[in-house]
Amino acid sequence: MIAQALKTSVTTDQERRPMASALGDGLNPRNFEMLSRYIYDYSGIKMPLAKKTMLEGRLRRRLRFVGIDGLNQYCDYLFHDGGIESEAIHLIDVVTTNKTDFFREPAHFDHLTGKALPDLVAQGHRRLRVWSSACSIGAEPYTLAMVIEDFIRERSGPDYSILATDLSTDVLRVAKRGIFSSAMIEPVDKERRKRYVMEPRDASRNEVRIHPQLRSKVGFARLNLIDPSYKVGDAMHVIFCRNVLIYFDKKTQEKVLSRLCEKLVPGGYLYVGHSETITGFALPVRQVANTVFQKV
Repeated sequence: MIAQALKTSVTTDQERRPMASALGDGLNPRNFEMLSRYIYDYSGIKMPLAKKTMLEGRLRRRLRFVGIDGLNQYCDYLFHDGGIESEAIHLIDVVTTNKTDFFREPAHFDHLTGKALPDLVAQGHRRLRVWSSACSIGAEPYTLAMVIEDFIRERSGPDYSILATDLSTDVLRVAKRGIFSSAMIEPVDKERRKRYVMEPRDASRNEVRIHPQLRSKVGFARLNLIDPSYKVGDAMHVIFCRNVLIYFDKKTQEKVLSRLCEKLVPGGYLYVGHSETITGFALPVRQVANTVFQKV
């Protein structure tokens, strides 16, 4: 079907122009609706009409890779020629937003080391399990590892491990490598850089790598937050789920938060983004700081 759609039988400039225009056009209303519905059903991410131009721009990068010339032809491939089975993960990788920084929303890390971790140690926990549930390219879990390492260095314990998950396989590949631009690492203070970041011998490379010892504390896995259950092993003592709930509608937000709370030990801590709220949801938590909640 795609080959037929792309076949050009005309020869004059006048005849070629309509075909070129058709290939360059945006998604037609029917295909946009099909795509937005599929993305929502698969990932819980809302794709309203206001994001149509953004979606088209991101999909065009994928078109070049698969060798299809037009957005609507790509939809034909997905929904009529059976391409969705092989394209699903790549499609979601393209549409997900992966904004992240080291020490983003620093008040959370201050609370973690000043309040949450001392409390968890006082509760008698000797091995802490921490989950970065929307880890993107790894800045959040590596930041968590840095502040927890600082905490345990001063107290000779407890032990800990960090699980870092994301829906996008592309960002997980980047996160596992632990290599970042020198500009991205700037929010990390000099003392932590000395301890946890390796500088290249060739300064012109303008990149750094997280120290292997710190990387060994972080495990990465793909996980979809709208799945009916989370296969993450034992319950967590700390869960960071920041700046991802805003992409879900209220119904999906409540389901995700409920499942996260199920994976939290009593007395454990949940951190959400500063632009997010859990008001109105029946969850087994109490608020202990701005966008910080403790399971009761």
